[in-house]
Amino acid sequence: MSPVPITVARGDGIGPEIMDATLRILSAGGADLAIEEIEIGEAMYEKGYNNGIAPEAFESLRRTKVFLKAPITTPQGGGFKSLNVTIRKTFGLYANIRPCVAYAPFIATKHPGMDVVIIRENEEDLYAGIEHQQTDEVVQCLKLISRPGCERIARYAFEYARAHGRKKVTAFTKDNIMKMTDGLFHKVFDEVSLEYPDIEAEHWIVDIGAAKLADTPEAFDVVVLPNLYGDILSDVAAQIAGSVGLAGSANIGATVSMFEAIHGSAPRRAGQNLANPSGLFLGAVQMLVHIGQGDVATKVHNAWLTTIEDGIHTYDVYDEAVSTEKVGTKEFADAVIARIGRVPSTLKPVEYAAGDTISITTKERPPATKTQLGIDVFVHWRGSVEGLAAQLESVAEASLPLSMISNRGQMVWPNGSPETLTTDHWRCRFLAPGGGTISATDGISLQARMAGIGLDPIKTEGLFAFDGEPAFTKGQGQ
Repeated sequence: MSPVPITVARGDGIGPEIMDATLRILSAGGADLAIEEIEIGEAMYEKGYNNGIAPEAFESLRRTKVFLKAPITTPQGGGFKSLNVTIRKTFGLYANIRPCVAYAPFIATKHPGMDVVIIRENEEDLYAGIEHQQTDEVVQCLKLISRPGCERIARYAFEYARAHGRKKVTAFTKDNIMKMTDGLFHKVFDEVSLEYPDIEAEHWIVDIGAAKLADTPEAFDVVVLPNLYGDILSDVAAQIAGSVGLAGSANIGATVSMFEAIHGSAPRRAGQNLANPSGLFLGAVQMLVHIGQGDVATKVHNAWLTTIEDGIHTYDVYDEAVSTEKVGTKEFADAVIARIGRVPSTLKPVEYAAGDTISITTKERPPATKTQLGIDVFVHWRGSVEGLAAQLESVAEASLPLSMISNRGQMVWPNGSPETLTTDHWRCRFLAPGGGTISATDGISLQARMAGIGLDPIKTEGLFAFDGEPAFTKGQGQ
């Protein structure tokens, strides 16, 4: 069998040291890899690549389809884009998988039995990065959630649970407030769960779910979340398990996948032989399973567990009460290599199958019948709501009258509350009476009339119905 090609980037700060340690362990364990190296991070930012990666490096990723990446340093200031987000979006790395495991009593934790896998949707939500300043006082960030994106991550979570012998999948959302975006995530999760009767499915509102996860993580098994909540809570889960520095991460796509530590480049620790390579190493273990070398993953992971169990620890997790030796990056790797072939006696040994590649397809759905019921026109206005309403009513027509004005989501006209804080950013809703419909040109004509009297439309949102069901929310207080 030919060696499996992978792309490796040594990164910045402590990256080169922990990558060297990781690759030495993999090699000693018998990993059969053909490594292509690329340069990313600070050096590439300095060369003018705003994403921290040169275009030709993408060709390596397309060839190998597997990326083992050390952390990088993103320069401070504007104009520099996240390399991780760039790679995730470019290659469609839709699923982020972060196992969060406690290693008690050898690594300090308040939750000795914790063994939770966080599966985070990796491309959508607020991380679409669509932001605008619209007035002097208001900026916006668009939260985009798609049905295919929700279905793909929900299905991946259930397939992952089935492949790894997990018994329950829990979704976290905030759909009591964001009824349409988070509501779609919850709805699709429930639909997909029906296809997996062998796996328990449940849903929590994210705030109380997060509190429960922090307090009683043993209540959870696999947790699937939209992007922002998943980003935050995967770090929380890793930290309460023992340390963010011990957590590895897989970013799975249909063709390309990326494996990494979840911590940063720690430039203050660079070149001192201090850094703990465990996060990157455990990401590499996920990589080995992904490429079909589960036997090697089993061997090196058990050697790592035995090293932890023997009290051979780097400075960040060293504890005089349980540790036997404080070692540096190179020495820790040497200790793991020396224990290849051993299994832990207190910690639970691992055993991986040949591969866990999960193929996900989303269902085709017939398009709905879409009709437009009205339009929200957002305007920049520094006067009173009464003055704005009077101007709007002067250009409205009987077929498309002014229905409501809100400010920061709160209805302020008609019958608004004088206590409501208002800014210079107003949503002006026009709805056809009696459930009637309008055309796109009706909305354009309305905006032209508004501009003609000196109002400043800054954006619009169509108010649509799909198969007769209105698909927009009311203003708060409406």
